[in-house]
Amino acid sequence: MKKPELLVTPDSVESLGQLADAGADAFVIGEQRYGLRLAGEFTRDQVKEAIELAHAKGKKVYVAVNAIFHNDIANELDEYVAFLKEANADAIIFGDPAVLMAVREHAPDMPLHWNTETTATNYFTCNYWGKRGAVRAVLARELNMDAIVEMKENAEVAIEVQVHGMTCMFQSKRPLLGHYFEYQGKAMEIENRKESKNMFLHDKERHNKYPIYEDENGTHIMSPNDICIIDELQELIEAEVDSLKIDGVLKSPEYMLETTKLYRHAIDLCTDNPDQYEEEKDELLEKIEEIQPSNRPLDTGFFFKETVY
Repeated sequence: MKKPELLVTPDSVESLGQLADAGADAFVIGEQRYGLRLAGEFTRDQVKEAIELAHAKGKKVYVAVNAIFHNDIANELDEYVAFLKEANADAIIFGDPAVLMAVREHAPDMPLHWNTETTATNYFTCNYWGKRGAVRAVLARELNMDAIVEMKENAEVAIEVQVHGMTCMFQSKRPLLGHYFEYQGKAMEIENRKESKNMFLHDKERHNKYPIYEDENGTHIMSPNDICIIDELQELIEAEVDSLKIDGVLKSPEYMLETTKLYRHAIDLCTDNPDQYEEEKDELLEKIEEIQPSNRPLDTGFFFKETVY
């Protein structure tokens, strides 16, 4: 049975090395000027260092260039793509055709991973971008398991699926969303504005707290729960989904390290010894629950829900 890639998002070069030793196969890094919702900020020197370290350990590094670009930043892409080629990045993650155009001119052999986070909901769209140079499509987080399996069966590109971590519910290029809710006196109010890593929109009616943060790309509102399907990997692996991602946005390095170890073990068991995986999967879930922050309940996301558009 084909073993999928375990893809992880480190917050620093140091944590990348630790996660590589813990069993991660590949990493997503970048700087927020060009990439969306990164677990950590990597300067150009750190991008080079991270790639060198990962390659020394036999791992891959994908650099996120998937922000929503205006003309000023789009005009920088030629130079940034040329830098990533020189740094030996293994792939560029993109959503905007401006990146594709820059890659064609300055790094024509660079693999491209198409990731808009929301619009990869059918295999026709995945194949459209495949015909234009993408070798991988990152599926929308709102798809259920049946839709994912169907897309993998019909896609002409590799398929990546997020299996753990929080997801983005809303993004605005403007940094004023929190001010708007406060001004309007809505039910949701900003908590702890001074601590940007611990700021929430509090929906008292539904008893939910939505992490919210702002960076160069605007305002991001994240899901109140974390996806976790460490005990439900069989269908994805049997469908030969190519990459399974653990998203580390707003997570500590210690949490990411332990979670990566557990998913490494789960993937190896599920591919090499499925019967043993069946016996251990509940225990693996319990181990993640033990380290899960109390304010971040675990659920299975949309994997087992009917997807309604």
